Amino acid sequence: MIGKNRVKQKLVAEINITPFTDVILVLLIIFMITTPLILQSNIRVNLPSATSAESANQSSQASITVTNEGLVYLDDQIVSRKTLKPKLQSMFKANPELEVVLFSDRMVRFKDIVGLLDIFNELGIRHMNIAARTE
Repeated sequence: MIGKNRVKQKLVAEINITPFTDVILVLLIIFMITTPLILQSNIRVNLPSATSAESANQSSQASITVTNEGLVYLDDQIVSRKTLKPKLQSMFKANPELEVVLFSDRMVRFKDIVGLLDIFNELGIRHMNIAARTE
């Protein structure tokens, strides 16, 4: 008689995705925070300030950095001014929509910046931005 009063319970075969969703959201937040840090350059320059600064598109750009000591970097690799032009020319031939972003220390002589702008003009690079820090 004891067996007749027992109610059979159905086995619930559902997957609880709440913990999985929590883990995915935490990973998403971690990647959102660390990705800009990875994309930043290790070369430190003191950028000038501007009120209308905007972030640039990272997809097809070449970063040129000029330090206070006069060193020139092309995408985190030090280059001389003589080798900068051929390297930029090959990058521009591979991608005619190449965007050049110029990171320059605020204490760099204007003569050095004009020399770089002259190289961009000779190569026909029309998409050029000068990096600045927002106020």
